[in-house]
Amino acid sequence: MAFYLYILRCSDDTYYTGLTLDIDKRIKAHNNGRASKYTSGRRPVELVYSESYATRGLAAKREYEIKRLSRVQKQALIDGDMAGLKPSGRNR
Repeated sequence: MAFYLYILRCSDDTYYTGLTLDIDKRIKAHNNGRASKYTSGRRPVELVYSESYATRGLAAKREYEIKRLSRVQKQALIDGDMAGLKPSGRNR
């Protein structure tokens, strides 16, 4: 059983990060307004990034790391730009 860490792009161009066992079912729930208060008013959402993990603990650790990234760093992750993931040296 795999746990998925995912990033959604909302209709207002913000990002939402979460984790789930069934990514397709979870995205449908987001788009039906039943998955999260944050995304319910920002539909439709689009899956832009995902990673899979063997345990919930590993997926949750990665979710925490991604939620701490700046928007620019999240965009770099989505784009596969590893150079853009380096800390900027600025406070958030």
